[in-house]
Amino acid sequence: MLYDIFYSLPIALSSFFCLTAMLLGAFLPKNRSNIVMPFATIGLAIVFTFAALLWGRNGTAFNSMITTGMYPSFFDMLFSASGILVMIAARPYLQRMNWEFDEFYILVLFAVSGMILMAHANHLLIAFIGIEVMSISFYVLSAYMRNHILSVESGLKYFLLGAFSTGFLLYGMALVYGATGGKMEYSAIRAAVSYGAQMPSLLLAGTGLIIIGLSFKVSAFPFHVWSPDVYQGAPTIVTAFMSTGGKVAAFAAFIQLANALIPNGGPDSTKITYLLAILSAASMLYGNIAACAQQNVKRLLAYSSIAQAGYMMIGIVAGTGRGTSGIMFYLAAYLFTQIGAFIIVSALEHEYGKQLEFSDYAGLAKRHPLLAGVMSLFMFSLLGLPPFAIFFGKYYLFTAAIEAGYTWLALVGILASLISAYFYLGLIVAMYFRSHETGEIHAAQPGMSGVTIAIAVAGVILLGLVPSAVLRITGVLM
Repeated sequence: MLYDIFYSLPIALSSFFCLTAMLLGAFLPKNRSNIVMPFATIGLAIVFTFAALLWGRNGTAFNSMITTGMYPSFFDMLFSASGILVMIAARPYLQRMNWEFDEFYILVLFAVSGMILMAHANHLLIAFIGIEVMSISFYVLSAYMRNHILSVESGLKYFLLGAFSTGFLLYGMALVYGATGGKMEYSAIRAAVSYGAQMPSLLLAGTGLIIIGLSFKVSAFPFHVWSPDVYQGAPTIVTAFMSTGGKVAAFAAFIQLANALIPNGGPDSTKITYLLAILSAASMLYGNIAACAQQNVKRLLAYSSIAQAGYMMIGIVAGTGRGTSGIMFYLAAYLFTQIGAFIIVSALEHEYGKQLEFSDYAGLAKRHPLLAGVMSLFMFSLLGLPPFAIFFGKYYLFTAAIEAGYTWLALVGILASLISAYFYLGLIVAMYFRSHETGEIHAAQPGMSGVTIAIAVAGVILLGLVPSAVLRITGVLM
């Protein structure tokens, strides 16, 4: 029992800090309840530290229901970092909107605890519980500003479509359970399906339903329909968290489930892999093409997020160590880039839902040169220009696809990247080469959010300069 508790400390600690923060918010006097935010931040820092200490201690705990070691520790650190960065940036944003309450920070903690459970899962039920803890937190956070109709609408849409996708996911898990003779552990499922013969129809159907459910969580085409409206309507700081921590967590579960469910060899393995390849190509093309027509910056980043999910799915299609390592690197680079971009957007949003159009960013370089410069850096990274972080993520994923025999998918990725130059560079052109015609727009003082922006910039640059360091951490030396 002590062994199990020690190796599951990131899960236990994140749950402990969730419950303790909730009790602090409930019982402390209102004039002292602002202690919840620093408490939550320190709690996630402690979780980050223990995740780092457990690095390399590979194994299982609680009757092999959860895994420990390098893979979950890597994601634990990303989840904790995303939660810390979002909470630091959230305080000035929420104070400006007159919506700072303890519940926000508590919900972020609960979302992170669900993410951590997803990364450690070695059992279908554990993965499902983690997904639902995270998702329910996001449903509430999306509708956090309940006196704004856009926020309420986004929360309702996310809840309804999320519940619909949960049905696919749970029914798929039930079919896999039945087809494998009552097995729910990933290792047992992998042993049951790792053969070259044809898969039973029940197992094939269950695998397809699980892919549909997870594709919704990563907002891959055609299961993306929720993301533009939810990203636009949710508070910007919540969108920053959903589009980074949420996507990283969904891929952490996706990688593990794909490894368990896709057999080694056989005709059905090829069918499933080609299905994932088609989803990846469609996401890259659709996300980037649709983003070209957007005039709202949050919707632009939402469609960009769909395309980014397509790039990351290339690593799952490759099905190799190089592909998995490429996804993990890409997720780290994407987390810093996307959080930084959304924090810049939140700094320009003085009134909820306002100053989010391209026209509002016209001439930003003259009015706020530092913000324009940093936003340009994030756009260059999302585009995949060297030497910024996401360039190397795309390089490793494209080469993994080529080595696995999916050269056409790498070419689609390159074409999609060329299309994305239109809107990423278009925003930069608006900031530097167009004049603002509707009067002066003031950006908020960075305050604490400046810390998040600085860390995001450092992460984008460092990952671009020393990508091999992260690739060694993920366990594969390129």
